Amino acid sequence: MSIPAGPATRAVRAPETYPDVVRLVSLLPSATEIVYALGLGEELVGVTFECDEPPAARSEKAVVVGGRDTRGMTPGQIDNYVRTQLAAGGDLYTLHAAALAALEPDLILTQDLCRVCALPSGHVEEALDYLGCQAEVLSLDPHSLDEVLDSILTVGQRTGASDRAARLVGELRARLARTAARVAGRHRPKVAVVEWVDPPFTAGHWVPDLVMAAGGQPVAARPGAPSVQTSWSAIAAAAPEHVVVAPCGYHLPGVIGQAQSVARALPGAAVWAIDADGIVVRPGPRLVDGVEAIASILHPDAVPAAPPDTVHRVN
Repeated sequence: MSIPAGPATRAVRAPETYPDVVRLVSLLPSATEIVYALGLGEELVGVTFECDEPPAARSEKAVVVGGRDTRGMTPGQIDNYVRTQLAAGGDLYTLHAAALAALEPDLILTQDLCRVCALPSGHVEEALDYLGCQAEVLSLDPHSLDEVLDSILTVGQRTGASDRAARLVGELRARLARTAARVAGRHRPKVAVVEWVDPPFTAGHWVPDLVMAAGGQPVAARPGAPSVQTSWSAIAAAAPEHVVVAPCGYHLPGVIGQAQSVARALPGAAVWAIDADGIVVRPGPRLVDGVEAIASILHPDAVPAAPPDTVHRVN
C-alpha cells in the first residue's frame, strides 16, 4: 500500500557540510532502528507512536507523531479507513509540531515513500518553516534492498557515524553472502509475498529482493515499485509454491490469523505467516533477518531454522 516518490535518499534541508549531530528525531520506525543500530540511541530525542524497536525507543523518548489506534480493526476496516482519509485529503498521522520544535533537533529523519506508512517530509518542512526551526530534514526513501543498505550509510554520514555505518553494512552484506552461498545452485521455488490481505496487495519495493536473496523466485510482485491491489485469482495464476503473508503493521501473532484466511484462498501453496513489521516491511537492518527467515522456509535443509517468533506455517 505505497505511493511512489523520488530518489532513495533525499535531504530536504541539506547544508554544504554536515556538522556534528547532537539531537536526532526519527519520524519512522525503520529510521529509529537504524539510529539504535548505529549506537546513537542517546542522541535520539523524539520518535513516533509506532517506534517499538527497541522497546526503549517509545518508552524513553518524546513521541512527536501520533495516529489512530487500529488494533481493534480488521484489515478490511483499516483499508477502508485509509482510503476514506486519503480520498478526503485527510492525514493519517498527527505531527505534534510544537513538541517537535521544543526538542531543538539538529536532524529529523522522515520519508516520502508511502503516505500510509509514515508522515511525508513535506508536512515536516511546512511545520518547521512555520515554527522557525532550522533542523535538517533527511528523507529516506529506498526502493530496493541495496538502497536500504545505502540509506544506513547515509544516516551514518549525516550523524558523524560513517565508520560505524560502514561496519554495520559490511556485516549485513556478509550475512547476505553466506545465505547466497548456502542456496546457490538450488531450485528456486516460486514465492508470492502478500503485503495486505483485505484486499490483497502484491509485494513491492525491496520485498521481492528479500525473496531473491533467500533463494526464491518472486511472483505476483513488483520489484522496486509500489505494491498494488490484486486478486486471489491473479496470485493463484502465478502458481506460487510458497505464500508468505507479511501485512504492513503486524508482528507474527497478528499475522497468523490472516495467513489462515490466505491459506483458504490459495489452497495449492504452502502458506507462512511472518513477522512483517519486524523483518520484512520496515526498511532497516533487520531485513537481513527477513532474508534468512525466508531462506529457512524455502531451503530448510541448507539454511538454519528461523527463530520461532519470526515464522509460522499455517497449512
